[in-house]
Amino acid sequence: MASRVTMQQALGTDGSDFQHRQRVAPHYQNSAMNKSRLKYCIFFHYILFFVMLAKLSADILDRLNIFILEIEELQVPQPLWWEYIWCTSLILSFLGLSAVRKNRIKTLQQYMIGITVLGFGSILYAFIYYFKDVYEYLSTGETENIHMWQDLPYGVLWYGFILAASQVHGFTLYFSYNLWSAWQTKRAN
Repeated sequence: MASRVTMQQALGTDGSDFQHRQRVAPHYQNSAMNKSRLKYCIFFHYILFFVMLAKLSADILDRLNIFILEIEELQVPQPLWWEYIWCTSLILSFLGLSAVRKNRIKTLQQYMIGITVLGFGSILYAFIYYFKDVYEYLSTGETENIHMWQDLPYGVLWYGFILAASQVHGFTLYFSYNLWSAWQTKRAN
């Protein structure tokens, strides 16, 4: 049965010669797809950084001796050291973007190690630190013995941030590993 020729087909062909055309190697397709996805993860890391920076703004302004009444009235709790350590993980995004741009395996490995240590390490500490308050609030519903901020359980608020950050870092590591695998395959060929 002959196919109908359309204006988009070359004359003299019915379009069934696609099996003989060249195809893009799978590791190049995988690399392109995971590069795009890793860039999205880095973008979401920036968004989380600005959320954390908003929380840290009261402490930063206090250290700079800048007084803004509206921020002081919020009575934001003093930050813990893990919050600043997590913020330093943003610097690693430049390593990740450089690795993606130039297909550098060593730089990508450094990025993955940094995200694991600074990103996941500080989040794991926060998870453990606030676990007692969150467990008590979720099991009993009482707020007498737990830290509250603006009539909200402080640990539960941090668990929301921890959930979002762990997803971003988890997907970041997953896509980075896929890129690393694709680049290793390309190097082996």
